[in-house]
Amino acid sequence: MGKKIVTLGEIMLRLSPSGYCNRFVQAEHFDVIYGGGEANVAVSCANYGHDAYFVSKLPKHEIGQSAINALRKYGVKTEFIARGGNRVGIYYAETGASMRPSKVIYDRAGSSIAEADPKDFDFDAIMEGADWFHWSGITPAISDKAAELTKLACEAAKRHGVTVSVDLNFRKKLWTSEKAQSIMRPLMQYVDVCIGNEEDAELCLGFKPDADVEGGNTDAKGYEGIFKGMMETFGFKYVVSTLRESLSATHNGWKAMIYNGKEFYVSKRYDIMPIIDRVGGGDSFSGGLIHGLLTKEDQGAALEFAVAASALKHTINGDFNMVSAEEVENLAGGSANGRIQR
Repeated sequence: MGKKIVTLGEIMLRLSPSGYCNRFVQAEHFDVIYGGGEANVAVSCANYGHDAYFVSKLPKHEIGQSAINALRKYGVKTEFIARGGNRVGIYYAETGASMRPSKVIYDRAGSSIAEADPKDFDFDAIMEGADWFHWSGITPAISDKAAELTKLACEAAKRHGVTVSVDLNFRKKLWTSEKAQSIMRPLMQYVDVCIGNEEDAELCLGFKPDADVEGGNTDAKGYEGIFKGMMETFGFKYVVSTLRESLSATHNGWKAMIYNGKEFYVSKRYDIMPIIDRVGGGDSFSGGLIHGLLTKEDQGAALEFAVAASALKHTINGDFNMVSAEEVENLAGGSANGRIQR
């Protein structure tokens, strides 16, 4: 029996050059894909059999409807999406390869969710009977209005006894570290599960791990201290970090760590090559972790599910992680050879 999982954020129209790894300046056609942090998490949770609700605001026109249809296609429930406003946010994504990094250009100012008002949403009705509420640092970064919506949603979640997770997701194109900390730190009082990487923790919350991440020296011990500090400061039940080793744009090492105040667990490491599309990789991790913490016997099993789910996402084009729980379990259980399943 699936759980009720609610996510809040912006879904955008993603335009990517047609053809594998083409550059923007080569593009004569763009492929249309819909995606965005919390929408991607909702799709993952729906794929794992949960009642996943995505909350946002989209225009009444056909592009807004297309975004809703993209979610419905994968079983995400859309009845709490408000309709109105002027535009769907757009982002352009260029897929990198080898030593050339991927690139994102945003065209999202003035989107419907950025201009949305609290009266567009009945957060008590939305959180009624929910088991989990997930949001990311992208949502309050969109606009001051969206930051207020995030706070109201968190307050309603707590009134209804809902577990709250955040993916810190710092986006330097949306706000500064100073602004991020002024908004994000107060919101942490509502959070049970904090997900982020070392950069997010520093830029959103002001915590810095004792580890040389750029040099690839991602020693877990450097994280144990910072996890404890974050837990003591904000009262999280779990602190979780992904560890990405960027060997090239198409070759990454990928693992994660989780701490519950008592035990510190490090997942197995995946060598991902070639990466097809890493956009949404962190969101697929969050979706896998939510499913894992809701259904697994311990935090280690939950984390292994999340890391395997995210490793698989890197092989899938688009923002959404289109995998079933069974496929993730097969990989988490040890089958990474990619042999044909007959």
